[in-house]
Amino acid sequence: MTTAARADGLPDVPTLGELLPGFEASWLSGVGAPKDTPTDIIAKLNSAINATLADRKFKERLAELGGVSLVMAPDEYKRLLASEVDKWGKVIRSANIRPE
Repeated sequence: MTTAARADGLPDVPTLGELLPGFEASWLSGVGAPKDTPTDIIAKLNSAINATLADRKFKERLAELGGVSLVMAPDEYKRLLASEVDKWGKVIRSANIRPE
């Protein structure tokens, strides 16, 4: 497991971070919109998406697939993405990874 916490479906499987402190890698997906999208439209989209993410059946199916839903406000998601870009950018620069 590469996530920060053990998976609910595999509670006896340790995370890589338990063996290598500080290690954490997760798969992330989300929905974006053009930067000039009106805030009321963003709010409606966010409300509808978060309602789906909070739905019991959706969460159960996602868990069966090994996923977890994160209900977030647009600003929270923006900060999360920025944090991920910063974290993986450091890894890429440190490893001198270049596109082929």
